[in-house]
Amino acid sequence: MLEISQDIAIWIITIFTGSLFVLGMPIFLCVAFWATLASVAVGFTIQNIGITSYQGLESYALLAMPLFILTGDLIGAGGIAKKLSVMARRFLAPLRGGLSMATIATCSTFAAISGSNSATVATIGRIMIPEMKNQGYHPEFAATTCAAGGIVGILIPPSILMIVYGFSVNVSVLDLFKAGVLPGLVVSLGLAGGAYYSSAKHDFGRPEKFVLTAALRSIWDAKLGLFAVALILVIVYGGISSPTEASGIAAAYCLIAGSLLTRQIKLGDIPKIFLSSGRVNGLLAPVVSVSIVLQQVFSILNMRDIIQNFVLSFGSYWLILGAMMFSLVIAGSIMESISITIILAPILAPIAVSIGINPVHFALIFIVGLSLGFVTPPFGLDLFVASGITGIPYDKLIKWLPPYLIGICLAWLVVVMVPWLSLVFV
Repeated sequence: MLEISQDIAIWIITIFTGSLFVLGMPIFLCVAFWATLASVAVGFTIQNIGITSYQGLESYALLAMPLFILTGDLIGAGGIAKKLSVMARRFLAPLRGGLSMATIATCSTFAAISGSNSATVATIGRIMIPEMKNQGYHPEFAATTCAAGGIVGILIPPSILMIVYGFSVNVSVLDLFKAGVLPGLVVSLGLAGGAYYSSAKHDFGRPEKFVLTAALRSIWDAKLGLFAVALILVIVYGGISSPTEASGIAAAYCLIAGSLLTRQIKLGDIPKIFLSSGRVNGLLAPVVSVSIVLQQVFSILNMRDIIQNFVLSFGSYWLILGAMMFSLVIAGSIMESISITIILAPILAPIAVSIGINPVHFALIFIVGLSLGFVTPPFGLDLFVASGITGIPYDKLIKWLPPYLIGICLAWLVVVMVPWLSLVFV
């Protein structure tokens, strides 16, 4: 029987997997296919793959992921998200493109409760996109605005990606949550700037009169959502419980608020909401498990040392940092963020520490950089979600992206250049 070396086998597997990607196979399946075959090529058994996947998911910290996803679905079903959107609109109405900026603000507030970008896009998109269309905004711009606003779901704590990052690099999730507050707001401002520019250029969203009584009333109407944000802040930042326990408390609160206070969640709706959240978690959990297998294969292939030596070969602080940032942009455009975090974070984080970057500061640089991938073709998960809920073709949304991408990049540079934003609360 013809025997081939391990290196040649890996190259054959890589070329074949790349061909499947070009032919249209979903990225996750390509990653899983490569990880499985590469594991066998380096001498792992199928049994080892199963054990590694199971042990990777057997983490108490990762339990927060499905609970925050459930929280997001409960907020939407309970009508709490709708009240938050009305409040944002009342306060931003006097500005050009106020409704588009209100969409960004609502996404930011929703993200402070749910921690999921896809849940943010899906929930806020169903509320705000029809409203923006009714107010004369172009449907494609409205959908793109929700997709862009969704990226703050991984930036403003609680964040599922911060949980995964902390799990992968052994950094305190609580510290990451504290560090994410100001960078998340900076990115939100960058997105708001993009919304303002597009609205002014295309004459969308003419200013409306500000009515103080209506604005104050909207705050009272949104009290349940605002209390949810305050509840999470007090529990997590006050050290009362861990982020995982806080996610369970938040989910329980939103279930009670939606069923007993707003009364928009009926008894018969609860199984459907749980099933919806389970489906999303059923998509994310396999990504985590496969990524851990992939990380193990990379370790055997000595990829960590290869990548670290290559990045460090640039020599200077700014070139090394720039190389890492560029790699995040490229990876984010073709792969899922959780996979990238599990694979690249353990490789790049030690490099950042070696050149004098605080581990928590680099975590925010890493996560803000990955946020670009949610609206960067060809992957652009948020664009796919916005396309799915509106029926607008994916490619029609891309032309509205440049102002938002510029806003995100400028905010990213601010986060990089001003470590204080990430470290002031840590």
